Amino acid sequence: MTAVAGTRRPAGRAATRGHGAWFLVLPALIPILLLSVGPLLYGIVLAFTDAQSGRTTATDWIGALNFRDLLHDTLFWESFRIGLVWAVGVTVPQFLLALGLALLLDQDLRLGRFARALAIVPWAMPEVVVGVMWRLVYNPDAGILNETLRDLGLGGGRDWLSGLATALPAVIVVGVWAGMPQTTVALLAGLQNTPRELHEAAAVDGAGAWRRFRAVTWPALRPVALAITALNLIWNLNSFALVYVLTSGGPGGKTRLPMLFAYEEAFRYGQFGYAAAMGCVLVAVVSVLLSVFLVSRLRGGGDA
Repeated sequence: MTAVAGTRRPAGRAATRGHGAWFLVLPALIPILLLSVGPLLYGIVLAFTDAQSGRTTATDWIGALNFRDLLHDTLFWESFRIGLVWAVGVTVPQFLLALGLALLLDQDLRLGRFARALAIVPWAMPEVVVGVMWRLVYNPDAGILNETLRDLGLGGGRDWLSGLATALPAVIVVGVWAGMPQTTVALLAGLQNTPRELHEAAAVDGAGAWRRFRAVTWPALRPVALAITALNLIWNLNSFALVYVLTSGGPGGKTRLPMLFAYEEAFRYGQFGYAAAMGCVLVAVVSVLLSVFLVSRLRGGGDA
C-alpha cells in the first residue's frame, strides 16, 4: 500500500501543476478566444450565407455560392494581383534597406544610441498618422516632394497619389519607410548576437568585408532574416489602414488591395457574406504561406 501510494502521489502533483498552469494561462487565452478565434469562426460561417446590410428577411445558408462567384470576379483577382505586387514590392526593398541600416548601426558610431532611437521613429507612429503625413509630402501644390523637384529644376506639380502610373509606386515607398524600423531592429538584434571573435578571426585570416559578411555575418543572420521576411510578407499582404488613408484604393482601383476590396464590399455595398468569403480566401493564403515557412524551418532544423 505504501509503495502504491508513493507512486500515485507524483501523478497527483503533476495534475495539480497542470491545473495551475491552465489557471495562469486563462487570462491570456480568454481574450484570444473572444477577440480572435470567435470572430474568425463567425466570419467563416458568414461566408456561406447571403448576409447583407439593411435586409428585412432572414439570412439564408447558400453553401459555397459566394466562393463560386469569387472565382469569376475579375475585380477581386485584380486586387489580389495588386496585393501581391504591393507585398513583394514593399517587403524586398524593406529588407535590403533595413539590412544596410542594421549593418551601419551595428558599428561603433558616435551618437550610436541616438541614431538607433531615431531609426525606429516611424515604427512608433500610427499608420493613420503616417498616411496623413505622407499625403502632405505628396501634395501636388505645397508638398515637400514637388517643392524640392521645383527647386532642382525637375518640374513639379505632379499629383503622385492620383496618377494611374505613380499611385502604386508612391504608396509602396510609404510602406517601405513605415515598415523598415521593425525589420532593422530584428536584424540588428541578430547581428549583435553574432560572436565578435568570428569576425576578428576572419579578419586575421585576411578576409575582406564582403567575404566576412558571406562567411560569418549572413549564416548567423539567416534564421532571423527568413523569419522577419516571412512575417513582413504576411503583414504587407494584409495591409489596410495605410493604403486606405493614402488613396482609399484609387485611382481607378490601382491601389485597391484585397483587404480594401473586402472592406468596400462589406461596408460600402453591404455584401457581408461575399466580403466574408474574400476574407476566408485571404486567411487561406496566409495560412499556406505560414505553413510553407514553418515546414521549411523544421526541415532545415531551424537554421535555414
